[in-house]
Amino acid sequence: MRKRVGRRMMGISKNGSRVLCFVIDTTGSMSDTIASVRETASFIIDSKRGTPDEPSVYILVPFNDPDFGPLMRTTDPNIFKAQINALNADGGGDYPEMSLSGLQLALTGAPPSSEIFLFTDAPAKDLNLMGTVIALIERTKSVVTFFLTGSLGLRRRRGSDQGQGQVQHSRMAVSDSQLYRELAQSSGGQAIEVTKTELPKATSIIVESSSSSLVTILQAVRSTGRADNFSFTVDETVRNLTAYVTGSSLSFTLTSPSGVSQSSGEVNGSLATIKTVGNFLTLGLDSQAGLWEIRVSSTVPYSLKVVGQSAIDFLFDFVEVSQGPHPAFAVLESRPQAGGNATLLVSVTGSESVSLTEVALVEDSGSGEVNGTLESVGSGDFLVTMDRIPAGEFVVRLRGENRATTRALPDSFQRQSSTRLRASTVMVMAEAEGDLEPGTPFSVLFTVTTNGTGGSFTIRATNDRGFSSSSPTDLTLVTGVSANGTVTLTAPANTASGTDVTLTIEAESPGATDTNYAILRLTVVSPVTDVSRPVCDVVSVTANCSDDCSLSVWELSANLTDGNGTGIEHVTLRQGNGTLNTTTVKGAGNWTVTLAAYSASCCSPEVELVVVDGAGNVGTCFRSIRVTVDTTVQPPVTNATTKNSITVTTPKVAAATAAAASSSHPLSLSSYLCSIMLVSVTLVLSL
Repeated sequence: MRKRVGRRMMGISKNGSRVLCFVIDTTGSMSDTIASVRETASFIIDSKRGTPDEPSVYILVPFNDPDFGPLMRTTDPNIFKAQINALNADGGGDYPEMSLSGLQLALTGAPPSSEIFLFTDAPAKDLNLMGTVIALIERTKSVVTFFLTGSLGLRRRRGSDQGQGQVQHSRMAVSDSQLYRELAQSSGGQAIEVTKTELPKATSIIVESSSSSLVTILQAVRSTGRADNFSFTVDETVRNLTAYVTGSSLSFTLTSPSGVSQSSGEVNGSLATIKTVGNFLTLGLDSQAGLWEIRVSSTVPYSLKVVGQSAIDFLFDFVEVSQGPHPAFAVLESRPQAGGNATLLVSVTGSESVSLTEVALVEDSGSGEVNGTLESVGSGDFLVTMDRIPAGEFVVRLRGENRATTRALPDSFQRQSSTRLRASTVMVMAEAEGDLEPGTPFSVLFTVTTNGTGGSFTIRATNDRGFSSSSPTDLTLVTGVSANGTVTLTAPANTASGTDVTLTIEAESPGATDTNYAILRLTVVSPVTDVSRPVCDVVSVTANCSDDCSLSVWELSANLTDGNGTGIEHVTLRQGNGTLNTTTVKGAGNWTVTLAAYSASCCSPEVELVVVDGAGNVGTCFRSIRVTVDTTVQPPVTNATTKNSITVTTPKVAAATAAAASSSHPLSLSSYLCSIMLVSVTLVLSL
């Protein structure tokens, strides 16, 4: 799947919208954890309210077993607090929970480049979603951090077959924690293993990550224990420089640009303040500009991440370039193809005083890197051509110079992507025509090709709404030859129009040595059967107006109906300074009738109601009681489609009606009520 975009990366701003997103296990053992989440959320909301760091969107996704969701999204921090306070830790039954289903909802519901925090003390039950979750992480470039309390503590479960409140002496297995570690490392997040009593100390990373303009300077993962040396460049714009180390049984030595060193044994040294909670170390560094080094020695796997706050950052995507008078870039919605060259579109954000000197694909294992050829295409955008892609997982690293500096020479800077990427010998393309209709099967055609070894490829199609779907479970591929398949997706008949659904189609090679995916975002749209506008039937008008209009009022009542259509959604005033009240009742034929009652000062002699039904059809209802000296007889209203029975109690109107009745002109009601010093009553219905 490819999406055409402009040079500014579809207007996406990595730090333009701060999102606070929690995915929370709500089983019986999680009450203490939920309490810690409440405290953390309240602290962030209260301390950052009215500041640039205040989240603009709050997202909450609960999960249990067998339930997960719904995703709750709000811009109101008080509503978010109430949603967390309403969570109940109960139930669960067996140990594994639907954690990946909850995470899938968060990844599809949160904006790109979000920071997502998942809390659980249980292994994942829905392991079939592992590939889907990784695909969504790669495409959204979101960072996921896991807080795991089950690997170091006991689980208290409730279940019909276990007895209420029984303590289970079982912990999250090492293999269970490993799954969460792999997902965290893929996204550039952390897998923090702490006890429940230690959790409040560990959640400080949420406060730090919710800061505006958070950038990644360095990130590295070592899957085997060994000694390694890392270097990273800090520029003058960086503040709140912080390093995170996740692992155990390790030691390290920091060296600053000025040559000063500090060992991991010095908790409060000259370069850093070190805090340790469980397997998670936080290093609050002196934000000294220049080249830093950190040497890590460990006998077990570990991860290292260095972040800070800066306006300078970058966006990127693998693209295909279409030639022509106005070149466009088609973003690859899947992994780039292995075995060939590649093109990246890179956009530098936050400053017009920077220039790029290097864009490289750095192998995650640290064994090598591929440098690209840069071509400026204007407005801070660059096309970067790579003659090859690393065979394993890699990250994108960017280096450049900032000319807006206090130094005599330009200030060097370094940025890195959080998300780990990889190429694939498998290509998956998917196309969808139109939108889903509730209750109607919808077909999505897809094509799978491989330039690697052929054979029987496993096919998996999943969606974040749990809609019923069918697809082939496998396709047989020959190298270089495409194979086609169809996913049939059905939204329930009661699905609300406008509901979004994300469909992920994965293809996995024999032996699970390679995978790729296509991601489609579809919308459920109910067919439009209501094309008629609402009808306005004026029941009565009472206008007891005196010479001093400020001392008198007039009133109107009307019945508003939509027949057997979608029903009236809302009624508003387009003209008039009076008071409008509406009530809903059942009328003839079991139709819903909206009763409108309007009253206003006689100084405000006109009113226009705007009536909108559920399909968006709009009708208007206009009425005027205006004194006039116009003696001209108005022509008939020829385009009115509704005749109204009107009771008028104004004496002047009654007299004028009798006088006008003798006229030979075929007058409409609004016409024959017009005469000298007459209160004229007019209805206009736009249909």
